[in-house]
Amino acid sequence: MEKRYSEYTQEELRSEIAELTEKAQKAEQLGMVNEFAVHERKIIMARSYMLNPSDFKAGETYEVDGDPGHTFYIEYMNGVFAWGYRQDNQGEKVSREEEALPISMLGNKLDG
Repeated sequence: MEKRYSEYTQEELRSEIAELTEKAQKAEQLGMVNEFAVHERKIIMARSYMLNPSDFKAGETYEVDGDPGHTFYIEYMNGVFAWGYRQDNQGEKVSREEEALPISMLGNKLDG
């Protein structure tokens, strides 16, 4: 039975990320788009478990890595997931639907 990332040590997470990065690079070189995407998502999740969720606060806005046109407003935290809304550069909600982002996808906190 496989361990969950929440059960990994920091060193095990680093090793897993290195292994997944290698697999992602190989998949990309071979043009295996779906496999590449799966490895990328796993890397994002593993990185989230290397961060401290208490560093991310409800009511704050953060940059979204890989999405320069949007920010993310956190409504609440649940483990390594920030729940809230993507916003455009003017601070308007992009969607009415709440979404969850792994905290490793959040960049710098923005002053509000």
